[in-house]
Amino acid sequence: MQEHPEKPIFGPETAALDAPHPPRIQTRRSVAKAVSWRIVGTLDTLLLSYLLITYLGPYFGLEQSGGEALETASYIAITEVVTKMVFYFLHERFWVWLRWGTSVVNGKRRETLARSSTKTATWRTIASLDTMVLAWFFTGSIATAVSIGGLEVFTKLILYFFHERIWSKIGFGIVHGAPVASAAVSPT
Repeated sequence: MQEHPEKPIFGPETAALDAPHPPRIQTRRSVAKAVSWRIVGTLDTLLLSYLLITYLGPYFGLEQSGGEALETASYIAITEVVTKMVFYFLHERFWVWLRWGTSVVNGKRRETLARSSTKTATWRTIASLDTMVLAWFFTGSIATAVSIGGLEVFTKLILYFFHERIWSKIGFGIVHGAPVASAAVSPT
């Protein structure tokens, strides 16, 4: 029985094994993905923050009326639009650079489930820490902040995974047949 060597985690061991012209991922794709995810993520944060501040906040010594809870939840969600757009863009550009888990099938770029899952886990870690810090800043309650960040781990893991799977099927911002030297980063 002939043994086949394991595939390396971060790409081919030699350039000869790499695709001759991997697709080039344009910056505009990363921007579009950041914006689309931010819309989904902000709505989720707004809803979770409002519900947790309203219903769990009193258990943690955070007494706010419905209007105050909505205002605080809005501050968290609006501030996170800026912080998470920056973090998401940087995360996405890192994953463009790290081509692990990508291939070209029938002339189209494809991502593996392992890549989508790993991206989901790394993004969720960064994003949940950001949400907890913002929630702590705006509520003054570490317990409320941890409850918001902790619950959003579950909702956003699911939402983000499906976001990645949908984007893995969209060709926007992918240029096929680009020279290898410009495969990782493009100014357009």
